[in-house]
Amino acid sequence: MVRVKPFAAIRPPKDIVTEVAAPPYDVLNSQEAKDMAGEKSLLHITKPEIDFDPILEDHDPRVYDRAVKNFADWQARGWLVRDPKECYYVYAQTMGARTQYGLVLCAHTDDYASGLIKKHELTRKDKEDDRMVHVRIQNANIEPVFFAYKDNPELAAIVAKASAGKPEYDFIDENNFGHRFWPITDDATIARITEIFTNEVKAFYVADGHHRTAAAARVGAEKREQNPNHTGNEEYNFFMAVCFPEGQLKILDYNRVVKDLNGLSQEEFKQALKTDFELADRGTEPYEPSKLHEFSMYLGGRWYSMVAKPGRYDDSDPIGVLDVTILSNLVLDKLLAIKDLRTDKRIDFVGGIRGLGELSRRVDSGEMEVAFALYPVSMQQLMDIADSGNIMPPKTTWFEPKLRSGLAIHSLD
Repeated sequence: MVRVKPFAAIRPPKDIVTEVAAPPYDVLNSQEAKDMAGEKSLLHITKPEIDFDPILEDHDPRVYDRAVKNFADWQARGWLVRDPKECYYVYAQTMGARTQYGLVLCAHTDDYASGLIKKHELTRKDKEDDRMVHVRIQNANIEPVFFAYKDNPELAAIVAKASAGKPEYDFIDENNFGHRFWPITDDATIARITEIFTNEVKAFYVADGHHRTAAAARVGAEKREQNPNHTGNEEYNFFMAVCFPEGQLKILDYNRVVKDLNGLSQEEFKQALKTDFELADRGTEPYEPSKLHEFSMYLGGRWYSMVAKPGRYDDSDPIGVLDVTILSNLVLDKLLAIKDLRTDKRIDFVGGIRGLGELSRRVDSGEMEVAFALYPVSMQQLMDIADSGNIMPPKTTWFEPKLRSGLAIHSLD
């Protein structure tokens, strides 16, 4: 079972939360962050390169120094204040008609090392190293990771009760997503939450934040080695996560656009597709896949449906049955000679939150030649793959809404 604990969050007073809270560091480039950041924005801490003119490279030592200075300044000015006691917190996000309720808590680094915190993506060492530097220099988890856990009725009841009252924070962001936040301060409730996770929740599943999770675990291991009196209960053994029950989460599609057809004409490419897919012209209006193993393609100003023929994939293989694998094997690799999705510059990826219109826009502009839309992966598929120890292909899952940074920070002291 997983190990969790409450923590005394460092967070903004409610009257300035909308000025402090910000999108995650990795959804904005530096110029976008500079344009968005107001005086109190957490972006000055998570992307401090924006404080320089011209903007510095984010690995510049001056940028790391500014991150530390800004974090200290925000606390000195009262823009970030530590809670007086250790709490759990409920964080609700609303996107359209759907609301998901997460528990903000601290997970244990040992659970990552032992595999109780399960991943479904590979991490890159350079990105891990960068996030590790940020955790180390701040001695804090500035931004949370995003975990899922299997539905638990008693935890659901506790969260429902805690979120029935007036929230501490309640605001709408620039994407029209709602964010609400409640501290859980009752000692008996806090103790029961800890007991449930310890006795009943078998695993966490990393939904978003693989690099931050790996970096937090590495910092914990580093501090452990430096402490001759290490017990395993020190605060540095824990890192901040927002944990949602899997039944409330929805994975959006993660689509592909490609620059060229590998020397084929459009007609030759369509004929080649018919070997492995049932191809049908769907006209000029956007066509969205409606089931597994159905894809849509935008080419030459028209939309097509592509249904993978039986026998072209292995239903018994948790990776082979994924639509991202089918498209990669039968189209991107076989026809377009794209072998490595991580490094090939001829392919790009578009999160489903942008809609099918973004796919047609990029093709119509001449930037790309063809676009493919995929049916979303399910939470059950993600958990099955993580449980089996397998890794999904790159750019498979897109979770939305993104966690808002700045609602809670976890100090490693």
